[in-house]
Amino acid sequence: QLQLVESGGGLVQPGGSLRLSCVTSGFTVDHYAIGWFRQAPGKEREGVSCISSNGGITNSADSVKGRFTISTDIAKNTVYLEMNSLKPEDTAVYYCAAQRIRVRSLCVLIGPLYNYWGQGTQVTVSS
Repeated sequence: QLQLVESGGGLVQPGGSLRLSCVTSGFTVDHYAIGWFRQAPGKEREGVSCISSNGGITNSADSVKGRFTISTDIAKNTVYLEMNSLKPEDTAVYYCAAQRIRVRSLCVLIGPLYNYWGQGTQVTVSS
C-alpha cells in the first residue's frame, strides 16, 4: 500500500524557517515525481514545489522561488521541503503527493496528475 506521511509543520514567526518531511512507503521515490502542494483556508490548492523521480529536475511556484528548496533522500525514501524567509501568506496545510511518471526528468505542479496524497501538515506563520 502506497503511503505518504508529512511532518514538520508548526507555528513560526515571519522570517523564520521550517523543514517539512514526506516519508513514503510502499514505493520508492526514485520511481515517482513528488510534489508539495498547499491549501490555505478559503483558497484553492496550489502547487509549491516538485522534484522529478531522478532528482535532477525541480520546479517551484514563483511565490516561493528563492525561499523554498525541495530535495530527496532516496535511501530514506523521504522528500524534504526546506522553507526559509517564511511569510504570513505561506500559512496553509501542506501536502505531499506522488505521481507515477515515465519521464524521469520531469515534474509538473498540476495536482490532478498526482495519484497519491498524504494527509497534510499545518504551517502557520504568525507573530
